[in-house]
Amino acid sequence: MITHLTRTRTTAADPAHQAFMLLRTVFTIAPIAFGLDKFANLLTDWPQYLAPWIDRIVPGTAQQAMYAVGVVEILAGVVVAVAPRIGGWIVAAWLAGIIVDLLTIPGFYDVALRDFGLLVGAVALARLAVRHTPSGTGAGS
Repeated sequence: MITHLTRTRTTAADPAHQAFMLLRTVFTIAPIAFGLDKFANLLTDWPQYLAPWIDRIVPGTAQQAMYAVGVVEILAGVVVAVAPRIGGWIVAAWLAGIIVDLLTIPGFYDVALRDFGLLVGAVALARLAVRHTPSGTGAGS
């Protein structure tokens, strides 16, 4: 039996390509926007999301820790934009860390569950990027 491995041509009309582009766009914009907001606290009071045990082990104040978190999130969004194969995994790992943090703060379990859904979306982005970005690079369409 002869099998042929064919690579389907992706187009803007391809539902998988559309899903990839949607995830890539969201996981570029959202981390950058939320990262920038760590400096302004317009959306929420971000330091309340830092578990006390983490606040005790990181230097400085909880707000200063949120500044560092903001920088990481901005960088993660940029990596998703230019190298989604890598960026998707970075965002997924970052979300896993956030989930651990949130599970140790009573009253934030619903936010942790939401972030688990986002983690799954980031993994889906990384997997779709294998097909929808040029071979050997993380960048592309």
